[in-house]
Amino acid sequence: MNSSHNLQPFPGSAAAHWLTQLRTTSPLVHCLTNQVVQNFTANVLLALGSSPAMVVARQEAGDFSAIASGLLVNVGTLNETQAEAMLLAVESANRANVPWVLDPVAVGGLSYRTDFAHQLLAMKPAAIRGNASEIMALAGLSSAGRGVDSTDDSLAALPAAIELANNTGAIVAVTGAIDYVTDGQTGYALPFGDPLMTRVVGTGCALSAVVAAFLSLDKEKTLELVASACMVMAFCGGVAAHESAGSGSFVPRFLDLLYQLQPEHLMGKTL
Repeated sequence: MNSSHNLQPFPGSAAAHWLTQLRTTSPLVHCLTNQVVQNFTANVLLALGSSPAMVVARQEAGDFSAIASGLLVNVGTLNETQAEAMLLAVESANRANVPWVLDPVAVGGLSYRTDFAHQLLAMKPAAIRGNASEIMALAGLSSAGRGVDSTDDSLAALPAAIELANNTGAIVAVTGAIDYVTDGQTGYALPFGDPLMTRVVGTGCALSAVVAAFLSLDKEKTLELVASACMVMAFCGGVAAHESAGSGSFVPRFLDLLYQLQPEHLMGKTL
């Protein structure tokens, strides 16, 4: 697959189906995420009908990930203690066949987290979700990232996402003005978001947790599930941005829209 071939628009009917399944099953998502976004991530999951848990102690992380529906590993505020808990959680999740998502926050510019992210890559995440600069850096390509900010365009990172998917077996989502989701052979383009989403802390990190929730629904439909998570978040984000005066009013509107979202809204009915 080259960067211009085999990309399809994602059908809203598929996202609608999986949203219904999510609300029926209410998956329990174990979030080993950064300290900045824990509250927002939990509220996003709750608004969609999923159940968040932030069990961070290394003495508990492994036990808990084995009973969770999905696991998020986000390296945003990485430290040595958290890294140990993450490794234990991933090992336990893999043994229990629990899908897990890697969010490689600010990978590329800092060697400690970059080396650790590559250690995690070898442990076979079901999905990887990052901005353009993070995905390019994780794939070993040069990028223009600045911490958590991406100065690369998501389309520019699509070849890196394809390479990363082929090398790891993970579904890779590179998010930006347009989200791209690929399994290395085929994929989807999702043009539903808004630049305002990048001006609010935690929208990408919360998306990674939502990806983990959706991945718990079916072990075979991973590409479709990751795309569904991206569509739900970007769709509500785009509407919230249109209806908000700025980043302050965006957050409560976004959470309300996630809570109010019905399957038919993803198929064209006005939210």
